[in-house]
Amino acid sequence: MENTIYRKNAGKKRGYPLLTLSAVLLFGFAAVNLVCPKRSLLELENRKAAALPAFRIQDVLDGSWQAGLGRWMQDQIVLRDVWVNTQRAVDETLFAKVEENGILLGKEHWMFTKLFTVGDAAQKQLDKNVQAVNDFAAAHPGKVSFLLAPSASVIYPEMLPAGAPMADENAMLDDIFAAVSRNAHVIDLREAFTADKQEYLYFKTDHHWTTHGAYRAYEQFCRQKGLTPFDTAAHEAVTVPDFQGTHYSATRLWNVENDEIVYYPLPNRMTIFSIVGEAQYEPQTTETLINTEKFAARDKYAAFLDGNNGYSEIEGNGKGSILVVKDSYANSFVPYLTANYKKIGVVDFRNFKYGLDSTIEKEGYDEVLILYNFQTFISDANLIYITRPTTIQ
Repeated sequence: MENTIYRKNAGKKRGYPLLTLSAVLLFGFAAVNLVCPKRSLLELENRKAAALPAFRIQDVLDGSWQAGLGRWMQDQIVLRDVWVNTQRAVDETLFAKVEENGILLGKEHWMFTKLFTVGDAAQKQLDKNVQAVNDFAAAHPGKVSFLLAPSASVIYPEMLPAGAPMADENAMLDDIFAAVSRNAHVIDLREAFTADKQEYLYFKTDHHWTTHGAYRAYEQFCRQKGLTPFDTAAHEAVTVPDFQGTHYSATRLWNVENDEIVYYPLPNRMTIFSIVGEAQYEPQTTETLINTEKFAARDKYAAFLDGNNGYSEIEGNGKGSILVVKDSYANSFVPYLTANYKKIGVVDFRNFKYGLDSTIEKEGYDEVLILYNFQTFISDANLIYITRPTTIQ
């Protein structure tokens, strides 16, 4: 008679290893997320991290609390930068993506701000801004120069992704310049920049022009005004490597080609004011034109003029005075003006909600330069302050 041996099921002894491992990883990952320090700034993305929403029954009922919590959790997840970089690398390598977060991924590591259409709202704002500049220039006859920097895609169209249906910026620039030239001196950079396009005029990873591009624009300004340009050969240049700008923050390309920032250390002093009313401002800080501490931060371009302050005054080495009304393109341009003017005022309407007439009269500015880049100019709702004598509530 055969002996029959019964054994317990060996599988039961082993349990469920995959399920156990998954649970350990899941709860372990959650625990690590729980104890890790929370971030207030996503430096690689150049933005603040989403805040943990306060718990309120009303927000739970309408779903906004859950949405806010989801955004907070996404921003706080451990190794977020690694996950994002990996996903972007896969998108570009395997799926040949040519756009990421509104940035076009061009040839030879170029990145461009996407602008396929100018909608009705943007067109209305553009019309308002052109009218505001015209009205302002008419109120200050002979004093106003207008410099509108073209987008990098206008100068380097061959580097755009094949078939990218960009809006016709050239046609819009023609219309803007034709309208503004009735009352202001227009500086059109397109011909000069196209002739010098082999030079380092625009950053590849950022939406700004380089300091060399700013200098080429400054040369055109000097040519129009009959001024002798800042002598770069008489000053020692300093190079800041490994600049990854706003385009990189939006795309996080794995094969990015880093930019570099070149600047000239100048002894000229700049006073930044706090604004308390129309033509009323109090000295806040006095410093050099370039805050070199910001070269150690992610947003290195913010070193120029120490960012976008409402009103500043700069001590120059020349004669007369000029007020620069600007967006951030002017930040790397303005230091060159120290060679030509004794006093340089700088206004940024993001932080200066008043008209300029009182300031021009109070400070006695001889000239005004309005300097913007095209894509800011067509959408900037703050530019209407240029013609407003009092604050807008």
